[in-house]
Amino acid sequence: MSHLLELVATWIEELIASIGYRGIVIVMAIENIFPPIPSELVLPFAGSLSAKGEMNFWAAVAAGTIGAVIGAIVLYAVGYFAREAGVRNLVARFGKYLFISERDLDRAADWFERYGEIIIFFGRLIPLIRSIISIPAGYTRMNPVRFLIYTTLGTTLWNLILTYAGRLLGENWEDILAFTDTYQYATLAIIVLAVVVFLAWRIIKHRRQPPEL
Repeated sequence: MSHLLELVATWIEELIASIGYRGIVIVMAIENIFPPIPSELVLPFAGSLSAKGEMNFWAAVAAGTIGAVIGAIVLYAVGYFAREAGVRNLVARFGKYLFISERDLDRAADWFERYGEIIIFFGRLIPLIRSIISIPAGYTRMNPVRFLIYTTLGTTLWNLILTYAGRLLGENWEDILAFTDTYQYATLAIIVLAVVVFLAWRIIKHRRQPPEL
């Protein structure tokens, strides 16, 4: 791990060791609001403690899920209250520089309203997307109950995988970072490629439009 990750990992270990499950809740809530603190440093460690009998496996998964859902609710609220005042005004003022219009924003909102549950569930399994997916859910006024249900289901699955991996690895729980880093870099590459393709398509479409008279 890099020096920064080592410092974060040490802080997480000390927090969880000192206050137990509450530490997991706190760190996972922060991780969802500030993604640079990865859940990959929290739950595998908790899983390794469960292998030694120092924590209950299912209680650790539950604590991680509670913390993650708290963080998701905060970001949902950000999207909810920034709907008109924030996002739309920014797109109206600066969207043309990225070839994005208010119509595109409306289309994205309609698409999210149709497939929001699927997006929320699977989004919880994807690094980087896992946190920010709550903002468009709030922006589109997704039903709060459905948001909580699918957030909890997707988050529980992700937390279960990480905690169980830590339990299997035991003292070597940090080895999970090699896999999750590869997974995250691959996800980031796909996102960047999708953005590049989208911008290229919009530029071509813009240039093909007849000039305004």
